[in-house]
Amino acid sequence: MLEVAVIALRWLQYSGAVVLLGAPLFLLYSFRGADGPNLGWARPTLIVAAIVIALGSLAALVAQTAVMAGSLSEAVKPASLSFMVTGTALGMAMVVRAVVAVLGLVVVVATKPGRLLWGLTTLAGLIVAASFAWTGHGAATEGPGGLLHLAADIIHAVAAALWLGALAALTTLLLCRAAPDDVAIHRALHGFAGLGTLAVGVLVVTGLVNSWFLVGPARIGDLGASLYGQLLIGKLVLFALMLIFAAGNRFRLTPELGSVLAGGADPRQALQRLRRSVVTETLVGAILLAVVAVMGTLAPPSAL
Repeated sequence: MLEVAVIALRWLQYSGAVVLLGAPLFLLYSFRGADGPNLGWARPTLIVAAIVIALGSLAALVAQTAVMAGSLSEAVKPASLSFMVTGTALGMAMVVRAVVAVLGLVVVVATKPGRLLWGLTTLAGLIVAASFAWTGHGAATEGPGGLLHLAADIIHAVAAALWLGALAALTTLLLCRAAPDDVAIHRALHGFAGLGTLAVGVLVVTGLVNSWFLVGPARIGDLGASLYGQLLIGKLVLFALMLIFAAGNRFRLTPELGSVLAGGADPRQALQRLRRSVVTETLVGAILLAVVAVMGTLAPPSAL
């Protein structure tokens, strides 16, 4: 039961982190502050993301301590929690994550929507996303390759948050009940395509580096023999599926919307097709995060 709680809390923290980093960055480069369409959802969304990260991190600290101590009653003792925070990188990372999330929450509540708010919350999200390297496998590698693995894991987490968070923001924008500014949405889609391509390229490179350390070339043939390997295969399948949707959005649906707008025709059907594709891609991304949450609790093939 505790292991299930750890996995669920990991997924919640991942979800909050991608929103706290990717969503404000999407707004920052897409709409020049608060002049974009239907941005009333932005502040409440960032507030929820910050709260989820803060509470999720603290709850995960207790749950992880309980796993290590053997029981929840032992985990809530000050001595156990103190050791977890001061004696392990895992515990310290969770505390840092919670503190940064609380600071981000204060910023969101105290600052008006605009470029300053988007920039500050992006910074908070960047720190939160990077902290996952110390609660996963990235910080466990010893020896001369340890620093490279840690750096790759940090960059991988940040790139994933950029892509998935921006995708979540775009999904929210397309699902807004108020009538959208179609031209602004088209402009945002073009901006998202550039950032998405960069994020995907970084994810591929850093993913290969991480796989080198966690799996190793000699174990590729036996990848399906372990649960970690099976989940890694599933993660790659989900990633490929997201790429298919992303390519369709960029090279077919977004240009189609541009042509409709340029011709002065009704864009509702083009927007509906885009909306379905983007929502589906976002749901696949949420499932992918769940797979990653499980993988983070398992020993990789290189450790067996």
